[in-house]
Amino acid sequence: MTRDEIAAMFARREETFGEMDAAALASDYADDALIDSPTAGTHHGPAAAAQALDALFHAFADMTLTIEHRLIDANQVVEVLTIEGTNVGGLMGLPASGKHFRVPAVFIYELRGDKIARERRIYDFTGMLVQVGVLKARPA
Repeated sequence: MTRDEIAAMFARREETFGEMDAAALASDYADDALIDSPTAGTHHGPAAAAQALDALFHAFADMTLTIEHRLIDANQVVEVLTIEGTNVGGLMGLPASGKHFRVPAVFIYELRGDKIARERRIYDFTGMLVQVGVLKARPA
């Protein structure tokens, strides 16, 4: 893919995430894709990606990603972003707390052809759990 094609793909993905269309997002992954996420753990391929995204969209029905920087270098894409949402659908088997979270994040992608072969999501999962009330933080 050219740089312009990659940029268009990720602009489309950003719009599709806003629509919370897990199936459309999952269709961008290679059959053997490896996805590492603090929330969902490691999963493989489009079907697992769709399942993890569906669960995320259920837990945080107002979730947004705000892309601050997108860097494209050959077949590598790095996004620096902010993730936020409200726990309205429950998380990790616990009932919904109704609490909002906001965390900075970095997503790193490796492309193979026109598909995502590897995705690594890096963000403060513990901080997110504290903000939505799943974990209790002790004062320092």
